[in-house]
Amino acid sequence: MTRIDLDPPFAQFIEIAERSLLEDLGSGDPTGASVGNRHIEVCFAAREAGVIAGLVGMEPILSAARQRVGGPPFELVLETEDGCRVTSGEVLGRISGPAALLLAAERSMLNLLCHLSGIATLTAKFVQAVEGSGARIRDTRKTLPGLRVVEKYAVRCGGGHNHRMGLYDAVLIKDNHVAAFGGIAPAVAAARKVTSALTIEVEVDTLEELEAALAVGCDLVLLDNMGLAELSLAVAMAKGKARTEASGGVTLRSVAAIAATGVDFIAVGALTHSAVSLDIGLDWMSQGQ
Repeated sequence: MTRIDLDPPFAQFIEIAERSLLEDLGSGDPTGASVGNRHIEVCFAAREAGVIAGLVGMEPILSAARQRVGGPPFELVLETEDGCRVTSGEVLGRISGPAALLLAAERSMLNLLCHLSGIATLTAKFVQAVEGSGARIRDTRKTLPGLRVVEKYAVRCGGGHNHRMGLYDAVLIKDNHVAAFGGIAPAVAAARKVTSALTIEVEVDTLEELEAALAVGCDLVLLDNMGLAELSLAVAMAKGKARTEASGGVTLRSVAAIAATGVDFIAVGALTHSAVSLDIGLDWMSQGQ
């Protein structure tokens, strides 16, 4: 069973499964159809160590594939769960069923599982790098179109935290908003007229801008591309007034030092836009009659 605290987005996995099979199968799979419904057994196996995400999406893909190609039912047995660390060679799950079905679903399953596990694995590395500091690693909106919900789920699988899901569930006033209103104060005032329920975060580049953001009582300040010394001063200025989030060019080499400044959050766009897929294979185990 998948850990409850990860809150898997089952509906989105079903939607992705249907879209993926539609683009991959098109009018059908003549190669797979030539193999027919002979019974086969395969397993998911990790070819490198990492953190797994996306196993909850495998059954929806298999079900969507069966709706397309028909044939006998399949059986999926998972040996681990999303959010778990695995070693190279470890079996993640086993599938038995008709060959045509498994071949039709194979690429969609691996594309999703490898991609999301890559995000979870990279996130886990950032989380480990700041362990003990109190800082939380957060994602951004720099996600692939149509995959945001499941990519942010993968961040949670890696031990990270989600920033806002979209433009609708939090207010983040950035430099372009400030430019449009002619200053931080009028930008925040305008946002408060639109909504009083959402958290308001203001991006600042300098200590002077930070002072202006704190003066209007924002909930969070996004400290963008500040050096370590400036970050430390900013955290001290904001203490007791607003929570702080560091952003801009954060890497595995720099994140520990950034966390040591005392910031509450560290935004890492690379979690979703630059994660390398984890190498996972679908290996043939046996063939029935």
